[in-house]
Amino acid sequence: MSTSTSSLEANLAYEPQILKFGTSGRRGLIVDLTQLEIYINVLGEIRYLQAISPSEGGIERGDDFYYAYDLRPSSINYVEPNRGGLCQAVEKALKDAGMRPISLGAIPTPALTLFALQRGKGSIMVTGSHIPFDRNGYKLNTSKGELLKKDEQPINESVEVARKELLAQPFEQSLFNEQGMLRAATTTLETPIPEGKSEYIQRYLEFFKGDTLQGMKLLVYQHSAVGRDLIVELLELLGAEVVPAGRSETFVPIDTEAIDQAQLDTVQALSDSTGQTFDAVISTDGDSDRPLLLSPEDGKLRFFSGDLLGMVVAEFLGADAVVVPISTNDAIDRGPLAKALLPKTRIGSPYVIAGMQNAAQQGRSRVLGWEANGGFLTGSEIELDGRKLPALPTRDAVLPLLCVLFAARKRQTNVPTLFKSLPARSSKAAVIRNFPRPTSAKIVQRFSPLDKEDHEIVFSEGGMENLNSNGQHVNSVTEEGGRHISQIRHELQQVFSAEAGFTPVKKTNYTDGVRITFENGDVAHIRPSGNADELRIYSVSDTQARADEICSQGIEEPNGLLRQLASMV
Repeated sequence: MSTSTSSLEANLAYEPQILKFGTSGRRGLIVDLTQLEIYINVLGEIRYLQAISPSEGGIERGDDFYYAYDLRPSSINYVEPNRGGLCQAVEKALKDAGMRPISLGAIPTPALTLFALQRGKGSIMVTGSHIPFDRNGYKLNTSKGELLKKDEQPINESVEVARKELLAQPFEQSLFNEQGMLRAATTTLETPIPEGKSEYIQRYLEFFKGDTLQGMKLLVYQHSAVGRDLIVELLELLGAEVVPAGRSETFVPIDTEAIDQAQLDTVQALSDSTGQTFDAVISTDGDSDRPLLLSPEDGKLRFFSGDLLGMVVAEFLGADAVVVPISTNDAIDRGPLAKALLPKTRIGSPYVIAGMQNAAQQGRSRVLGWEANGGFLTGSEIELDGRKLPALPTRDAVLPLLCVLFAARKRQTNVPTLFKSLPARSSKAAVIRNFPRPTSAKIVQRFSPLDKEDHEIVFSEGGMENLNSNGQHVNSVTEEGGRHISQIRHELQQVFSAEAGFTPVKKTNYTDGVRITFENGDVAHIRPSGNADELRIYSVSDTQARADEICSQGIEEPNGLLRQLASMV
C-alpha cells in the first residue's frame, strides 16, 4: 500500500508502547514516550472529563485548563532520539480538545493542583515524580481533584477510542511523523503565569501568620526538585535562616520512600561541607509533592521516614480522622492517633483520598491522610489558632515540613526529640529497580490465599483464623484453601528464616501486596511498584537497626530475600 493512502499506524517506524496507569498518573520510559502517545492519552482523558458532570469533576469545552511541569529535560525540551517535548504534546491535545491551556510553569505538583481546584478547573502535571531519569509521564486532575480508581476503566476506554481514531488517519494528513512526533514540532509553549507559585506560598504564609521560624537554621538540599527555589523563599519569609546546597542541573531521582545510604551520604557530605550546624535538612522529590527530612542526632544526620513524619503532623493539626495505607509504620496503632485511625487502604493517593472522602461523609471535621513517602493530604479545612487552611486532597511536601518545624518551635525542643514522643517503632523501605513486573505479580500471587475473601490470616497454636477486609471471620475456608495457606506460611519461613533473624510468621495481610508480621513484632511487607519495574520491601521493628537490617537483607544481591522469593516463582 502506498504511503499516500496508508494509515499513520502502518507508517510508524517503531513499535508503540501503550502508556499505562500506575499508582497515580501515567509513567513510562522516555524512549517510548512519543508525542503521539502523550497526545492520544491526553485527548482521550480530556474527552472523558468533558463527558462527566461538574459534580464528578467534569469540565466544559472552552474552559481554562492548567498545566505545569518538573525539571526533567524531556518535560519541555526535545531529547534524542526523537523524543521529549511532552508539554508541547499536552498543549496541542488540550487545544484540539477545545480547551484553553494555561501554563503555570515549573512549579510543584500540589501548587498546580491547588491553583486549579480553587477555580474548579482541570489540570495536568508533566512529571516523572521520583522515578529514574530515563522515565517521565504526567498526572491528570479533574476539576474536583485527583482521579480515583473508579475513573480508570472509563478513561482507558476513551483513550482507546482516541487511539484507534488517530492511528487510522491517513499518514499524510496526520499531525505526526513516522517517529510519532509532531510534524509541526515547536519548542515554544504558552508563557507561564506566576500566580500558581505565589498563591501556593501565600497559602502557608497565611496559615502560619503570627508564628515564626526565626532562630532556626535550615539546609535545603535543592538537587533538581522543581520546588527547590520556592521552598527557600517560603522558609526565609517565615523567618528561618536558610542555606541552599546541592543544586543540580542534571536530574536527580529522589525516592523519599526508599532513601538509600548513598543518598544519605550525599546529603551528609553537603551538610559537613558548610562547616555549620543545622536544625534540620529538608528537601523534596522531583515534583516536590513528597518531603525529605533529616536532622542531626549524635553528630550524624538522621532520616525521618514519611510515615513517622505524618504522625507528628497529624497530632500537631489535631486530626479526628486519619487515613493511611497498609504500609504505614504500625506505631500509629499504638499511640494517641489510634482512636482517629480509619481502616488502612491500599497504597496510593487515590485510595487514601477515597478513604478521606468516606470520613468526611461520616461527619469527621479534621480529616488527614498521608503515605509512607511523606506526601501529606488534607481532606477537610483545618483550623489552627483561628487560622484556616483549605483542604488540598493531593500529596503535599510543604505542609508536613512546616508543621514539624513549627511543632518543634512550639514545644521548645529539637526535631529528633519531637519524634521520640512517638511509640518506639522504626521503619525502613528499600527497592530493587529494573525488577520485571510480571515476576513481581507472580510473587504476590504465589503467596496469596486462593480465596480472595481472605484478607488477613492470623496463625496460632490452634490453627489459623481467616479475616475479610472488614476484620470479620471467614467461615467458608475450603480444605484446599487451608492447605495452600499452610504451604504459604511454610515457604515464607524458609526465606524469612531463623538464620536470618526472623521468628515464626504470626500474620499475613493482603491489603496491598504481602505484609508479613512475625511473632516478635517485626514486619516485612513485599509490594510491586505501581508505576515502575520495581519491587519494594517495607520493614517495621522495635529498633532502627533491625528495620534497616530487614530491608538490607531484602534487596541484597544476588540472593537476598526478594531474589529468593523470585526464584520460587
